[in-house]
Amino acid sequence: MTTEKHVDIQSYNDALEQEDRTICNILAQEITNNLPVAERKIWHAHPVWFLDGNPIAGYSKLKGCVRLLFWSGQSFGEPGLANEGSFKAAEVRYTSSNEINIEDLRRWLEKSIHIQWDYKNLIKRKGKLERLK
Repeated sequence: MTTEKHVDIQSYNDALEQEDRTICNILAQEITNNLPVAERKIWHAHPVWFLDGNPIAGYSKLKGCVRLLFWSGQSFGEPGLANEGSFKAAEVRYTSSNEINIEDLRRWLEKSIHIQWDYKNLIKRKGKLERLK
């Protein structure tokens, strides 16, 4: 597992207010540690981790909170995640780093490896989402 910092993601985190920065630093470290082979980058202005070009997990600063998003999260069967959007994404929102349950986060990240919908080819399939794993 790598603890190497990604410069663009760290710059994103560093630009935030203290509590949001703390939340994002925890999320970045846990996501990176639990998805060690994932590509990570700033995508649509937010940190996102990808497996084989498919978006898996990411976070963004919203007004009043930090949102952690799992692109296939609706299929995880987890009560701590709320449905987001019209596809298969699910989210959790944090206003304090104390709200982050590391056990839950690690379980969700493990599920994100094994439960994936194919967002990478969504446009090619004209908006039809298909299950990969």
